[in-house]
Amino acid sequence: MCSVSVPDDRAEQRTCLICGDRATGLHYGIISCEGCKGFFKRSICNKRVYRRSRDKNCVMSRKQRNRCQYCRLLKCLQMGMNRKAIREDGMPGGRNKSIGPVQISEEEIERIMSGQEFEEEANHRGNHGDSDHSSPGNRASESNQPSPGSTLSSRSVELNGFVAFRDQYMGMSVPPHYQYIPHLFSYSAHSPLLPPQARSLDPQSYSLIHQLVSAEDLEPLGTPMLIENGYAVTQAELFALLCRLADELLFRQIAWIKKLPFFCELSIKDYTCLLSSTWQELILLSSLTVYSKQIFGELADVTAKYSPSDEELHRFSDEGMEVIERLIYLYHKFHQLKVSNEEYACMKAINFLNQDIRGLTSASQLEQLNKRYWYICQDFTEYKYTHQPNRFPDLMMCLPEIRYIAGKMVNVPLEQLPLLFKVVLHSCKTSVGKE
Repeated sequence: MCSVSVPDDRAEQRTCLICGDRATGLHYGIISCEGCKGFFKRSICNKRVYRRSRDKNCVMSRKQRNRCQYCRLLKCLQMGMNRKAIREDGMPGGRNKSIGPVQISEEEIERIMSGQEFEEEANHRGNHGDSDHSSPGNRASESNQPSPGSTLSSRSVELNGFVAFRDQYMGMSVPPHYQYIPHLFSYSAHSPLLPPQARSLDPQSYSLIHQLVSAEDLEPLGTPMLIENGYAVTQAELFALLCRLADELLFRQIAWIKKLPFFCELSIKDYTCLLSSTWQELILLSSLTVYSKQIFGELADVTAKYSPSDEELHRFSDEGMEVIERLIYLYHKFHQLKVSNEEYACMKAINFLNQDIRGLTSASQLEQLNKRYWYICQDFTEYKYTHQPNRFPDLMMCLPEIRYIAGKMVNVPLEQLPLLFKVVLHSCKTSVGKE
């Protein structure tokens, strides 16, 4: 975070040039608050492309700045926030604290807002030998490993009860569905990894998978999710319950790390870095698989007793709608696959061992571990599910989607999470009940 204290006794009285909140210093070239500083850094580092507003002129204030990420980033660029002052390694401190604000053309701003600049940078890196490390040996082709942001389908999806749910509370028509659903079925069955073939399970693969499963806490969640009939759950109560669930799930991930078969092979610093970057993804994966009966059963019963206000429904963000659609789609994908405990344990390890995370000291070692469990998972699925040749690629294609959804959920305002969970759980439980 590029942060320089403003050498002025009146610094405390200065206001953020983006939203008017109290400024904390000079960040990326302009005087701004901590919130806008962090938002700008996340947007540029994560190459975010936001849905534009109707007139690109939303009001920016401390209370309203989270309503439209598009206009917020647009104003950051227009006011001169300098994206080149952000450190490439994502660590605190700017690359050059003397870098001031920049004035860029409307054309350049549009290229950033549309994501065109990010795509050109990615293509440039690709032409100069950089590659995607999401698969063993970086041998999966671009068509086999699409980035989540580029896998947008042209077809809409029925939200499995969301239309009726929203009409029930609002009595109004629902806008056209957003077209965000990824091509999870487009992964080629002819993966360049290992050709499908009938074979016995390697004894070493069996042993390592057994160790991974043993490291998991597969007992039911202990957070109470029972509620009396007729009780109306408030937004605050539901939010508090979601926080308690997240706490328990996070605690389980911390305990899981210490039981991993490769725990002694990496430093505590690397484990801390990995956990801080992937904990949301690990919680999401476990909620959609091994704990799904409780999440989509007991928790769904609680969220059913929460009635959002008209204002909450009207203020629900586009970012939240995208997360809803992707979560529903991914839930059905996992429901269809019926992921086993062995597959879940492998997927979790593969997702955790992400050598692309910045700040790691043993990236090459992580890559080897990632390869090990990638091949072990493939070995297991092709051995146990002989008649499902697409099963392994289908499982692996769920991981970038989980990563993408977890990244998007960061931008959903906290007060919208109770409604988001209610809609997702209601839609998924309703649709499964009809099967």
